[in-house]
Amino acid sequence: MRRHKAANDEQACLRAEAVYRDELEVPANAIDGNGHVNNVAYVQWMQDIAVRHFDAVGGMDAIHAAGGTWVVRSHKIEYLSPAFAGDRVRAETWVVDLGRVRSHRRYRFTRVSDGKLLAKGETEWVFIDADSGRPRSIPESIRRVFTLAPASAPRPQQGRFRAEAAGSPDEGLRV
Repeated sequence: MRRHKAANDEQACLRAEAVYRDELEVPANAIDGNGHVNNVAYVQWMQDIAVRHFDAVGGMDAIHAAGGTWVVRSHKIEYLSPAFAGDRVRAETWVVDLGRVRSHRRYRFTRVSDGKLLAKGETEWVFIDADSGRPRSIPESIRRVFTLAPASAPRPQQGRFRAEAAGSPDEGLRV
């Protein structure tokens, strides 16, 4: 019993270290003709928090030294509830894997006032050579800056993240 609690405590620490959190206030210019946050704003917020996370863990220095950069291959977003001007939104992101040239990062956006999950998503990033623009292996110096989320890391929903556009409803998003 005690060993199980210690393992859970260790996983909780890894999870806390792997997840980057920030908050934002929804600006009036993010509101669309329907009176709520435009879907494009979430894509911008996904990129913004990914960059802040990468910078916070020392990734900017490592990427410049390596002569590389990240580009987006794909975004997947599921919008669950509307957000409105003035809402405080908690944005969370974490890296779930690092392949040879690709990485998957997940996101969750929650309204602070009521804890309502507003949107969840995932981005597939590709590491490229800054000069040639061609994909290249992610250097060890970049890999070292990330704490990958363990299998039990917080996810946008219980179990595996699902996106019907990715294939069958049972197909998780993977490298």
